[in-house]
Amino acid sequence: MIAIKNEKELQSMRQACKITAAARALAGEMVRPGVTTKQIDEAVYDYIVSQGAKPSFLNYNGFPASTCISVNNTVIHGIPGGYVLKEGDIVSVDVGAYYQGFHGDCAATFACGAISAEAQKLIDVTKQSFFEGIRFATRGHRVSDISHAIQTYVESNGFSVVRAFVGHGVGAQLHEEPEVPNYGAPGRGPRLVPGMTLAIEPMVNTGTYDVRILKDGWTTVTADGKLSAHYENTVLITDGEPEILTVTEGL
Repeated sequence: MIAIKNEKELQSMRQACKITAAARALAGEMVRPGVTTKQIDEAVYDYIVSQGAKPSFLNYNGFPASTCISVNNTVIHGIPGGYVLKEGDIVSVDVGAYYQGFHGDCAATFACGAISAEAQKLIDVTKQSFFEGIRFATRGHRVSDISHAIQTYVESNGFSVVRAFVGHGVGAQLHEEPEVPNYGAPGRGPRLVPGMTLAIEPMVNTGTYDVRILKDGWTTVTADGKLSAHYENTVLITDGEPEILTVTEGL
């Protein structure tokens, strides 16, 4: 069943999302050569806890960190550790915070120093595909109208959208109904109504959309070893334009 949030619940959710978005911004500011992914994760943990919240991802189904940090050909669910970022890397950071009974969820891909033109295009297209999708995140549209817009934009730019993983509802649970794929024909899935909150998250590859999961059971990489990027916000369906709950300036 799809949870429709009332105004009191949305007040808590907006605060959770504000903390989540600030944590993403903090992580992005730390992406530079010489920094380890574990250092970023620890800083995000400290920030979220300082705000009276809890990291949504920590121990979620056994995940061992507060952030998913996915570098270069890692699509999602990268486990922070001793990897030292280097010039030219692209670094996807996915973060969630749980506050007053509700989760926020957002992600972005950041450049580590100077990156290739292809990598920059990938980051830009991935982010813009989200905005192409939420043009349809309005009352009366269906979930797959968002999906179709994302896929169309991504593929028109020569990239592919990951199909093995999708966006989702978010609220009292980190993952709620409905699923929000980043591909598919329009006019399918649940009809959007005010009070729905969705984590819309294009995952975009420069090569094939196929992925594989490494032996740790989490780290998901592109099947062909090519680059991947990720962009996500928590979005509220309203009576008018969609409200991005995890918005921060520049992200």
